[in-house]
Amino acid sequence: MNACVLDGEIITSRLDDIRAYDGVRTRRVLAFIIDYCIVALLTIPFAILVFFLGILTLGLGWMLFSVLVPAVAILYIWNTLGSADQATTGMKMMGIRLDRLDGTRIDGLTAVVHSVLFWAGNVILTPLVLLVSLFADRKRTLHDLLLGTVVSRSDR
Repeated sequence: MNACVLDGEIITSRLDDIRAYDGVRTRRVLAFIIDYCIVALLTIPFAILVFFLGILTLGLGWMLFSVLVPAVAILYIWNTLGSADQATTGMKMMGIRLDRLDGTRIDGLTAVVHSVLFWAGNVILTPLVLLVSLFADRKRTLHDLLLGTVVSRSDR
């Protein structure tokens, strides 16, 4: 076991160290904004592809526009948050990552479920879902509590 003592307290993992959660809420919001912009930019080439597909299929392909943004977002989340880094591009830029409390790695499906729960919670409860992080341990949000995950600083 890899344990250390900090201020008289035995810390057995990186997630037990309170310093791993300094500034996480602000970093999460900024990472979300960055990722939102990246998904918007990634949607442009796919929209052009769907446009030409619609011309080739005499308009039938244009029905894909209704699922274009969610599909691009899911692919982005699956490939970034579900990767070995366990962080999206925005999260990497902000120095945070998503971890499971049991220590196992985040897979693509868990990453997508995490994001879908975030959006569903925001649709149902508006941004009030983020208020949970003010009272929960480790600054966890509602969807983190449901999935047994935590966002922590990757540099600590």
